[in-house]
Amino acid sequence: MNPATWWATTTRVLRQLVADRRTIGIVLVVPTALLVLLHFVFLDVPVAPGAEPAFPVLAVNMYGIFPMVAMFLITSITMQRERVTGALERLWTTRLHRADLLFGYAAAFTVIGVLQSLVMWFVGDFFLGVRTEAGAPWVVDVTGAGAFVGIALGLVASAFARSEFQAVQFMPVFIIPQLFLCGFFVPTAYLPGPLERIAAVLPMTHTVAALEEVRLQSAPGQGYWKALAVMLAWGIGALVVASLTMPRRTR
Repeated sequence: MNPATWWATTTRVLRQLVADRRTIGIVLVVPTALLVLLHFVFLDVPVAPGAEPAFPVLAVNMYGIFPMVAMFLITSITMQRERVTGALERLWTTRLHRADLLFGYAAAFTVIGVLQSLVMWFVGDFFLGVRTEAGAPWVVDVTGAGAFVGIALGLVASAFARSEFQAVQFMPVFIIPQLFLCGFFVPTAYLPGPLERIAAVLPMTHTVAALEEVRLQSAPGQGYWKALAVMLAWGIGALVVASLTMPRRTR
């Protein structure tokens, strides 16, 4: 991988994203608006004495889940659009290596994912009463890693999809099962044995686990770093798969 080519790709993609104000607005505003909506959904729900309100727990989990889901969709659709319009084939005529292209996309979209999570954290912390014992940097580390995984999986999906519609259809394959098994709806300890073992290796499960440590501990421990390592391993592994399977010709 050539650092100069990688950087050029990253800055090109970032400029394209910044120029598309509608996409930036959707990415930064919609998840936060949904977080506010969820706040009002739980606003009048009674809380048993000594029990913890449900909304703060769900909100912290959403800091990590939203960037992963959003970046998967945006990346898979954007890469597919580049192929359909012929932009990708023109890039292949240059000396651009697949790794430079894919890691450049991953870096650019990870920046957007981190910004998305920061906006959500800011609104949650200052306006919705969602508190984490650890500060924003710990949240950003997890959400950035989660966004990176979503981007990498989106690139894999785009390599196999023949259209933007097909790219979206890969979401039930890559994302929805993780959402069901990650502990967001049901603690992983309550899952049947085989499902619990599957959940233990999924990146979204580690995203939720790391954010739970951030919520409860001012200085997250070994479990936090293990979760980050698993997410980064998933992201790098998926990027390698994407680089090996990305077609050079529009089908």
